Amino acid sequence: MWATDQLLPAERDLWFDMSGRDRRHAIVVAKQVAVTLGPQGTRPIIAAALLHDVGKTVSRFGLLGRVVATVIIATVGRPRAATWTRGFKRQVALYARHPELGAEMLARTGSDPLTVAWAREHHSPETVWTVPAEVGRALRAADQE
Repeated sequence: MWATDQLLPAERDLWFDMSGRDRRHAIVVAKQVAVTLGPQGTRPIIAAALLHDVGKTVSRFGLLGRVVATVIIATVGRPRAATWTRGFKRQVALYARHPELGAEMLARTGSDPLTVAWAREHHSPETVWTVPAEVGRALRAADQE
């Protein structure tokens, strides 16, 4: 499969933990990034596109839980939601923290620093990106289509 061929063996384990819906979305993002960047779209960049949402697996939400969490986070703000520690609110906090959690997961697997950075930064403003701006723009644009 094209997607798993782009991933390191340990990254593949994370990939298969993602929901089918998230994997399908990630493949669309990664293929768009590959087209946009052409030969500059190296394996770590494609892996970043494929795994940028891997931290969402930690919350263990299904589709309905994710929709509710997204509305709650949009209402109260990601920083506030990320501090909650009990029950359903804790799951919302984990979902809100998916960029950081995904980056930690990828770092533990030995992913390339760029792959790790994009997982952490994909909801951050461009002014704080550590990934090259051209790469971040391609990743963000593909993720928003």
